[in-house]
Amino acid sequence: MLYRRVLLKLSGEAFAGEERIGISYERLDYFAQEIISAKETGCEIAVLVGGGNLFRGTELEALGIDRASGDYMGMLATMLNSLALMDKLEQRGITTHLVSSLKMDEVAEPYIRRRCIHHLEKGRLVLLACGLGRPYFSTDTAAVQRALEIGADVVLKATRVKGVFDKDPEKFHDAKFYENITFSQAIENRLEILDITAFTLCKDNSLPLIVFNIFEKGALKRIVSGEKVGTLVS
Repeated sequence: MLYRRVLLKLSGEAFAGEERIGISYERLDYFAQEIISAKETGCEIAVLVGGGNLFRGTELEALGIDRASGDYMGMLATMLNSLALMDKLEQRGITTHLVSSLKMDEVAEPYIRRRCIHHLEKGRLVLLACGLGRPYFSTDTAAVQRALEIGADVVLKATRVKGVFDKDPEKFHDAKFYENITFSQAIENRLEILDITAFTLCKDNSLPLIVFNIFEKGALKRIVSGEKVGTLVS
């Protein structure tokens, strides 16, 4: 096992399936299976989920909704996704602790750094909902911030492509794939891997990032086992 503790960032859009909105229960099943397979290696796993399949603050702002209000709506969407994923994991016998950055005592524990670390050390899976609990911060930034706080060895950004390319591989067949790239190189080449706040947090704290295709079956387990998968940004 290469990584003792990881933070997996799942986008909300990935939960929607082909419908592009809402929650696909087939996707929930798939994500649960992939996470459990990786966890069986002994790796400690925290998962932070986005909410873009339901609400996105920036898109709501374009519709005339106050940006802060829209961001809070997006945070609540991450809770819906996290609850759905928790249910699938617990159906398969995985002890899961749902933690929220917004106070929701009836459905989730409050985010307390030391308590999250304790859960991970005891072999429990931790789901982190509601981002940082503050508007104007993306779930990318929340993922990196929480990874630093809980002492994760790496951030794993799940996408639908192989890793980092010099341009969109879904639009350009000649897109160049990077197996390894430094933070400085990514900045110089203007590669939009994370939003700038999240990227700067990674760079300034020397926190490595792996971008990989979550829909490549077994990829998550291979990464935590030490195999070369996706793109390493360090």
